[in-house]
Order: sequence, then structure tokens, then C-alpha cells
Amino acid sequence: MAESIIDIKNANIYQGDNLVLQDVNLTVNKSEFVYLVGKTGTGKSSLLKTLYGELPLIEGAGTVVGFDLRKLDWKKVPYLRRNLGIVFQDFQLLTDRNIYQNLLFVLTATGWKDKKVMNDKIMDVLDKVGLIAKGFKMPFELSGGEQQRVDVARALLNSPKLILADEPTGNLDPETSDEIMNLLFHIAKDFGTAVVMATHDYIVVQKFPARMIRTENGKVFDNATISLQ
Repeated sequence: MAESIIDIKNANIYQGDNLVLQDVNLTVNKSEFVYLVGKTGTGKSSLLKTLYGELPLIEGAGTVVGFDLRKLDWKKVPYLRRNLGIVFQDFQLLTDRNIYQNLLFVLTATGWKDKKVMNDKIMDVLDKVGLIAKGFKMPFELSGGEQQRVDVARALLNSPKLILADEPTGNLDPETSDEIMNLLFHIAKDFGTAVVMATHDYIVVQKFPARMIRTENGKVFDNATISLQ
């Protein structure tokens, strides 16, 4: 039986007092790659924020990487986030330190202590994203695609069961987008990490087909098809 990484049942998603999505039912299993699509303002971001504990789940049931979203308080949120990785559109790298130090900062902040183990982990994730020789570079010395690879490496540091990627190809040219997509599919297939990727880029979706979830009219539609208007 497939290992469920996200399991949401009959959930209503709120942004403040505003009901954004109703009766959400969603299961994502280990190794699965899933697109999250929908027009701006239809609830994609609210759904992602609920999955990583930014928004509380008030109605319905939900677990993410084994954490009960209904029982999640501010003390438990950091533990949830150690078990998932988040990839942003705008990289959010620390500009005053090199790539190695960026990754070291994350490990230190999430409670790692052993310097040799930390070094091995950083080298491992840089190798996985094809940047083993770039650890000494500053962020501004890297291309946009390389910075996005660092962002993916950072998301892999705590060996997450789930990666949430929010428009990871949004600022990249088509060729670089393809590289990042190949990398994310490789992570899902070869490392068993579930990947949920929010995107507006239907060219990417056509080129790299996968299961698709769409937010529309306050609902979440699974196995959706897209119209390319």
C-alpha cells in the first residue's frame, strides 16, 4: 500500500475569516509529483500555507508528513517544517554569505550540531543538484537557474518526505525551467520524496505531464485537465 504523505479530508480552508476553499479532499503519496494549478486568487497559496502550517486547519481533517494539522500549534510548526522542504520562486538566499554558508545556516537553525555530519550533508545535497563545485560562490555569482538549484538543495537538507514548490520556474528562461523540472521529477522518482508544485506555467505542465490539482470557484478538482487560454 502506498505511503500517504498528504491526507486532507472534508477540509474548509480559511484565510482569516474568509472561506477560500471548501470540502477539500486530497491525498498525495510517497514519490508522487503533483501540479497545483489555478488562477490567481483561487486559493492555491492558501492551500500551500495550510500544508506547511502557516494557516491553521479549522474544519475537517488533515495530516502532512504524519503531523495532524488540527493539533498543530506554534510549537509544533518547526517540527513539521523539518520534515518538508519549501522551494520559492524568488530563491530567498542570504546574500551576505556563500552557498555553503547558506546551507550551513539552515542546518544550524534546525538543530544540527555535529560539524562533520553537517559538512557531509551539505556536500550530499549540492551533489544531488549538480553544484558540488559551487559551494564557495556567493549568490550573486550564480545564474538564476543555479540559485534555484541551491533553493532545491536547501529544501533537501533535512531529507524531507515532501517538497512544496511555489512557482519554482516563474523567474527562469525555458531552458533553465526544463533543468529545474528534470531535477524535481528526479527527486520524486529516485529519492521517494513527494513533490507538490504550484505553477501558472502551462508550457511546463504540457512538457512534463503529471497528476494535476486545480483550484477554481472555491473547490479543489483532482486529476484536472487544463485549458490553455
